[in-house]
Amino acid sequence: MSLALIAGRGGLPARVAAAQAEPPLVCAYEGCAPDGLKADLTFRLETLGSLLAHLLGVGIREVCLCGAIDRPTLDPAKLDMRTAPLVPQFKQALAAGDNGALEVIKTIFEDHGLRVVGADELVPDLLADSGVLSRELPDEQMRRDAARGAAVLDGLATLDIGQACVIGREQLYGVEAIGGTDHLLTTLPEAVRDARAVLCKGPKTGQIREIDLPTIGPDTLRAAHAAGLAGVVVKAGGVMLLERDACVALADELGLVLWVREEDTA
Repeated sequence: MSLALIAGRGGLPARVAAAQAEPPLVCAYEGCAPDGLKADLTFRLETLGSLLAHLLGVGIREVCLCGAIDRPTLDPAKLDMRTAPLVPQFKQALAAGDNGALEVIKTIFEDHGLRVVGADELVPDLLADSGVLSRELPDEQMRRDAARGAAVLDGLATLDIGQACVIGREQLYGVEAIGGTDHLLTTLPEAVRDARAVLCKGPKTGQIREIDLPTIGPDTLRAAHAAGLAGVVVKAGGVMLLERDACVALADELGLVLWVREEDTA
């Protein structure tokens, strides 16, 4: 065994694990257990140093950080001896934006001789081919909204927040922030229904792809439909699509547009 999954919530860790010839070591962050996958061990921020020592001791050489983990807090009373030297880096990470924090975490693993590998490298077909995957096709207004959404996400990159926004009739109805896409979709105004708004999702400029590549799955489509959206548009080559066939079938069932959009698409 040479691969460990640093696993959070959702179905991505199980998808990655199932694609490996040899079962990886599954290390779940406390309180963020992955769906459909049993953890071999559980850790928290205050014990990360001991986790790193354990990984090296059992021959792990690569780690894949996959699944959703809430931004942690640091409890000094729970620090163990191996983790205490990492506190300055933790403080730097906790004070940074999303991308900055992930860069620090990636550096910690690499400084301990572990290669950080992206889920899309381990399971290449997680990145969907470009094109409209659903029976429903984007109309001209949705195409303009998708282009507007891509521009909004590009503009947000310098602020190091969010990977998604909701656009309808070229108006911005919401931006993903700390609560993630789920919170965005459950707090939208009713006006998105009449506007036939769409969820636009894609990686930020400078995204730490090995750790935080955006992901959608059937739950995203259900939440978009419940919010009254007309479609989900993701950037080609930049968003992982979990359970592709189920997503396509669900989009057709719900009457949603599911579009993997090339950057230069009009």
